[in-house]
Amino acid sequence: MTAEQGRQLSAEIVRERPRLRNFIRKRIASDADVEDILQDVFAELVEAYRLMQPVEQVSAWLFRLARNRITDFFRKKKTEALDDVSEVHGDEDEMLGIAELLPSADAGPDATYLASLLLEELDAALDELPIEQQDVFIAHELEGKSFKELAAETGLSVNTLLARKHYAVRHLRKRLQAIYNEFNEA
Repeated sequence: MTAEQGRQLSAEIVRERPRLRNFIRKRIASDADVEDILQDVFAELVEAYRLMQPVEQVSAWLFRLARNRITDFFRKKKTEALDDVSEVHGDEDEMLGIAELLPSADAGPDATYLASLLLEELDAALDELPIEQQDVFIAHELEGKSFKELAAETGLSVNTLLARKHYAVRHLRKRLQAIYNEFNEA
């Protein structure tokens, strides 16, 4: 990268940083996560220039990349939450995670296949939701946050959050009905 390209790149970063940070902050609650995503986006921009692949429309490219990183962030968070989720009480009043609700891998290849199919379908169904509904569903159901906490974090009313979760649940029930029927038959 030439010195001139370095100066241009620095100017672009300085110019776009506030707008990009605000864009990410509207979608991510944690300031640390916002800064991590922002850093990743700018690091990829610098890497593109180092690899002699300069970006013509830097602003559009940065926002598209930021949107992709936000999606990746929620996918990772969703996967972690699915591993830790506590939804159903067992016989001894202990909480069971999603792993305990799925067929055991020791039950054979069919059970393993059904478990992976269920997780894929759940992931796909969550991805189909509008981001607002997805965020509320994941925060309430998988992360265990109360609607009061969510309202304080987002500045939205509890009724708005309840409505978003209601629509998310309706979609997930409809979308996952076929896989549910398949599990019951197996």
